[in-house]
Amino acid sequence: MLDWSKISTVLLDMDGTILDLHFDNHFWLHHLPKRYSESENISLEQAKEKLSSHYKAVEGTIDWYCLDYWAKHTNLSITDLKREVQHLIRLRDDAHNFLTALKASGRDIVLVTNAHPDSLSLKIERTELDQYFDTLYSTHEFGVTKESQLLWQKLQAKHGFDVDSTLFVDDSLVILDSAKKYGIKHLLAVANPDSKQADKEISNYPAITDFGIFVEEIKRTRLN
Repeated sequence: MLDWSKISTVLLDMDGTILDLHFDNHFWLHHLPKRYSESENISLEQAKEKLSSHYKAVEGTIDWYCLDYWAKHTNLSITDLKREVQHLIRLRDDAHNFLTALKASGRDIVLVTNAHPDSLSLKIERTELDQYFDTLYSTHEFGVTKESQLLWQKLQAKHGFDVDSTLFVDDSLVILDSAKKYGIKHLLAVANPDSKQADKEISNYPAITDFGIFVEEIKRTRLN
């Protein structure tokens, strides 16, 4: 599926790739609508409808991922509300061994997430995921998301990765399409981002449901 001997840099998404996406799906689809309905004194159905419509309007933009944007829109502290369900934040079951093997292999391990810095900080606090990475980037630092070609230009200018020896892993096919368009050679999709939902059928990219299949090959092709 992947030729690890030709991969020296690994760019990894966070939510749905390293962390279980169940937390985010539960928060945005259930918990926030509940608190928003209480705050606005409207029904839960009305709250879900209003938020869903707004989600679709800004999907893929920096606003969609911006906690400050949603705090302003809802008049609620999004970070505080996230803490109410922070017990749901967790690494994927297969993430630790995969990330440990990657880190020990001598490759450059980089987190590239669209998540807001406050969300990233909370997830680091809960999971200590930063221990597995050489560098962590929130795309808010660049002002554009992974859906945009400009993000990849800015990221490459700052980090200096070689597209021919870089692997990018994400659960979003739209974002994988963006990385492919930019020229990143090695691409991998995650077919089971949310542990509470069924696996997705993916045909246009190599896809996995268990990172464990790579661990021995990573160890065998270590760079140091």
